[in-house]
Order: sequence, then structure tokens, then C-alpha cells
Amino acid sequence: MAEFVVHTIPGSPFARSVLATLEEKGAPYRLAPVAPGTLQSPEHLARHPFGRVPVLQHGDFWLYETQAILRYLDAVLPGPALQPQDPRAAARMNQITGIVDWYVFPYISVGITAERFMSQLFWNRPTDEANIAQAVPRARICVRELERLLGSGEFLTGDTLSIADLMVVPHLDFFRGTPEAEQLMRGTSLDAWLKRMQARPSMQATEVQRLKQAA
Repeated sequence: MAEFVVHTIPGSPFARSVLATLEEKGAPYRLAPVAPGTLQSPEHLARHPFGRVPVLQHGDFWLYETQAILRYLDAVLPGPALQPQDPRAAARMNQITGIVDWYVFPYISVGITAERFMSQLFWNRPTDEANIAQAVPRARICVRELERLLGSGEFLTGDTLSIADLMVVPHLDFFRGTPEAEQLMRGTSLDAWLKRMQARPSMQATEVQRLKQAA
């Protein structure tokens, strides 16, 4: 089988979903780092016309959009299936992946996590507390809804790992280091789920510092 190459900025939560999926499937891959500030370069726009990451290269097949990549990897790689066969569980998985794209990413990962940790490093400005305060109410809804959907299950769609878990966990793993997450998540069943997910070898293998060392 052709080599899997993941083009991304190390540390992207969406890219980590892809890398963790490859780890869960036991598939070898190569990380091709994309330098911050080069997403609009002609070289990268040839890979992703919208200037985002990650991009998967599998031989002569190129694919972007994280949900599409995860479904493709699940289809072409052996190992435990990451998409439920039960229609309701599959629908729940699709619902949660949509929540990640439309609400978790803008309100948690951008509105709070990036504002806390990236504003000075990448945006050359201090943390904007007003931006964070504006994002917190929506972040609270995200946490409450994900906790409701988790219920008493071990994973977000039931008893087995799915694409839903692999989409959510990188965002909440980064978020958990903020004071806002301490307030919103501490003591919740979602926090307990996060700890279980963080202990998985796939998550430990894709920690940012390990990726930077490997790159």
C-alpha cells in the first residue's frame, strides 16, 4: 500500500485527529510539516485551495477536510471499524463531528484555547479577554451538549471508539489547559472521558512535542 503522508502544521487539532486515526489503525505514516505563515503560499494552495490543514496524500490520491480523511482511512485500512453499523449510532457520530466543525472549533479552539496560548506567539498581540468572555457561553453549551450525548457510555457513540471520539478529543485536550476549561469541565463525565482518551497510545504518540521532535 502507498505511503500515507499528512501535510500539516504540528499542533493542529484537526491534524491530530488524522494522526490518531492512523495510530489507532496501526498504519505507518509520514508527517510533512507545513510552516506557520505559509498556508497561503502557492505550494500549499496547490494542496488545499482554501489554505487550511491537514491534507492527506496517499500515493496519487490527495484529500482534505478532516471528516472525509477519517472516513477514507477507516474504509481503506484494516483494524477495528471506526464507524458504527447501527443507524442511530452512525447518525450520532455524524452529529458530533458536525458539532466539532461548527461549534467546538470556533468557540473553544479559536475563541478560547488559541486566544490563551497563541495570540502572542502567532498574532503578535496580548490575549484579548473580551474575545474569551464572548466565547465562554457558547463553549459552555458545547461542553454540556457533548456531556449529554456521552451519557453513561465509555465512548461518544456507545461502547466502541469512533470517528466522533477522534474528532473531539484533540480540541478538548488543548482546551483542558485553560482556566475556562477548569471551570466548565472539572468533575464532569466529559472530563473523565477525556482522561480515558488521553491515556490511549494513539493520543500519547501524537502529542505536540513528540510530533515536533519527529518532524
